[in-house]
Amino acid sequence: MVYKILKKPSKKFGMPPGTLLHVGEQKVEQVKISVIDYDKQKLDIKDLQSVEEMLPFKETPTVTWLNIIGLHDVDVLQKIGNHFDIHSLVLEDIMNTSQRTKIEMYDDYVYIILKMIDYNDQRNDMEIEQVSLILGKHFVFTFQEREGDIFESVRKRIHNINSRLRNHGPDYLAYALIDVIVDHYFIILEKFGEIIESLEERIIESPQKSLVSEIQRIKREIIILRKSLWPLREAIAELHREDHALITDFTLTYLSDTYDHTLQVLDTLETYREMVVAIMDVYQSNLSNRMNEVMKVLTIIATIFIPLTFIAGIYGMNFENMPELKWPMGYLYVLSIMVCVVIVMVLFFRRKKWL
Repeated sequence: MVYKILKKPSKKFGMPPGTLLHVGEQKVEQVKISVIDYDKQKLDIKDLQSVEEMLPFKETPTVTWLNIIGLHDVDVLQKIGNHFDIHSLVLEDIMNTSQRTKIEMYDDYVYIILKMIDYNDQRNDMEIEQVSLILGKHFVFTFQEREGDIFESVRKRIHNINSRLRNHGPDYLAYALIDVIVDHYFIILEKFGEIIESLEERIIESPQKSLVSEIQRIKREIIILRKSLWPLREAIAELHREDHALITDFTLTYLSDTYDHTLQVLDTLETYREMVVAIMDVYQSNLSNRMNEVMKVLTIIATIFIPLTFIAGIYGMNFENMPELKWPMGYLYVLSIMVCVVIVMVLFFRRKKWL
């Protein structure tokens, strides 16, 4: 089973813009809030029990990373929006997990939607999660659907007092989170590369019908990846292009590198897409070749039996004036002629390299 391309937002139809309603699956029982607050000298990490505990971090001069896991609770999202002056349309997009990757610039913050992708080896399919990121003056919000993410390397870098993260603002933290998501696509593509290579070898050796469904699954997952990555390129380009007060020139330099990585991922993805199409062509070609071989064998057998059937048909007519019917050795003569005909035809086929 693979990630669903289309979700069902029909329950939102007819509602006014900004109406908070969760679209997607509830993947955690309760909303969990964690905070990492740091600067050059200090580091504070803790879990919060309520939205109200987030308020002291709104205006602190330190860099604050607020991570919210669980998007189903309307009250929690509404309180966060009220306390941090987040527009209702942004909150609506956060709760709608079928959004495409995009970026929206506001006066006081930058809102980014990303797709965090991982590969589940046990189920043999992709796991795609929508991550919403809000960059503010002193804080970065990340909204996730479920527990578990790919940001552990960023957390480790924050623990290192000499890392760039500890010496720069929230815009650099936002860049680091985006960069981890983009770099993780390379791991996914590496996995796809191994699967495609294995498929190609199996199809060349033995083109089984069961491989068709696997090819179609890989093709569909590549389409899903492509659907997530093309808007990401546009979003990072816009983030780099727009002159926003929250993003420093220092961070823009690193965003250029992330943009280059995005282009590399897209190029590799396009290559894999073409390879999957080529694999299907190879499968059809091998299947056709096998069918041709079968038809070739059947045709040769039928061709050999045509003269034999002709001879048997002549001597099966039972006319009275057939002198051969009275020969004592007539049966053996006819069998010998048939054997000679078979040998001559086989030698002829071999000479023509049809066998």
